[in-house]
Amino acid sequence: MPDTLPADSVGLVTPQKHAFDAPLELDCGRTLPAYELVYETYGKLNADASNAVLICHALSGDHHAAGYHSMEDRKPGWWETCIGPGKPIDTDRFFVVSSNNLGGCRGSTGPMSINPDKGKPYGPDFPIVTVRDWVRSQARLADVLGIQQWAAIVGGSLGGMQAMQWTIDFPERLRHALLIAAAPKLSAQNIGFNEVARQAIMSDPDFHEGHYYEHKVIPRRGLMLARMLGHITYLSDESMRAKFGRELREGKLKFGFDVDFQVESYLRYQGQVFVEKFDANTYLLMTKALDYFDPAADYNDSLSHALASAQAEFLVLSFTSDWRFAPARSREIVKALLDNRKKVTYAEIEAHHGHDAFLMPIKDYLDVFHSYMARVATRLHDNTAS
Repeated sequence: MPDTLPADSVGLVTPQKHAFDAPLELDCGRTLPAYELVYETYGKLNADASNAVLICHALSGDHHAAGYHSMEDRKPGWWETCIGPGKPIDTDRFFVVSSNNLGGCRGSTGPMSINPDKGKPYGPDFPIVTVRDWVRSQARLADVLGIQQWAAIVGGSLGGMQAMQWTIDFPERLRHALLIAAAPKLSAQNIGFNEVARQAIMSDPDFHEGHYYEHKVIPRRGLMLARMLGHITYLSDESMRAKFGRELREGKLKFGFDVDFQVESYLRYQGQVFVEKFDANTYLLMTKALDYFDPAADYNDSLSHALASAQAEFLVLSFTSDWRFAPARSREIVKALLDNRKKVTYAEIEAHHGHDAFLMPIKDYLDVFHSYMARVATRLHDNTAS
């Protein structure tokens, strides 16, 4: 094993945690009396705190967006492609913050946390949270870190939805919003995919109505099926055909119901790995947050009206093969911004990777991303590190 880390990595990072004592009122009508958020930071905050960038994660993401937790565990953060020295989000120029959302399973308060009223994990009793709830909690984290205005808020997929919500709820607190492979709301088809995934989990005999922690079991089969279904929707037909085709795992048909094709083996493996690192109750919560996101609903179903108060400049990126959040959905956002004469840059990237393209090292994508963030950097109030 090499004894050094890549030169363009932020290196070894240590997660941090902040406990919030002030109650947080949630959209569902309930209140969290106290909660914790886990987060990581990369780079240095400059003298006037003008170079801070917030990273918002997608459904199965977390706070570990870049770098490595140890020399032994050599798996980098989920957005290592884009965060680090000389990368689009250049940590030599920006102070980057990445937090784990409420309801998560990587340290922030969520279903696996102890419910202070009952002295046991919340489980299914953890309140349903929304994108707006996440944004409120992230704003409080910004206050703790001394960041009054973000240079940029960046997110892909569900992360892009959070960035959009920031421009509506706290328009004066960010100068740029980067919405990558996002959508203004889910289509009926996407809500349908999420419901099938939830039913797979909830119908697992080991689910126990969400109280499986107390039974010391995990709804493995249900969570595995949910992830297999989700993974198919994140890929494109072209990428699956190029990667697997109809290749047989053992060179011949078995005439049974075990694995015949390589794609079957791949999906089962992905599902099995996911079960070991993600919580089923959190998966249910995250998919509901996706379903409920619809900022236009509070503005007579007009996205243009919803974004009218936005003060940020925007970069909106989509990918040609993304059929889950198709380019047409990004263009809806662009139109709403142009209706309000907002500053927006839009690029539709040719890519065969499907929805997961925003995680991939695609040259055209990285070039556009890098150019836009370089422009953000040149406008910083103070480039002198504190």
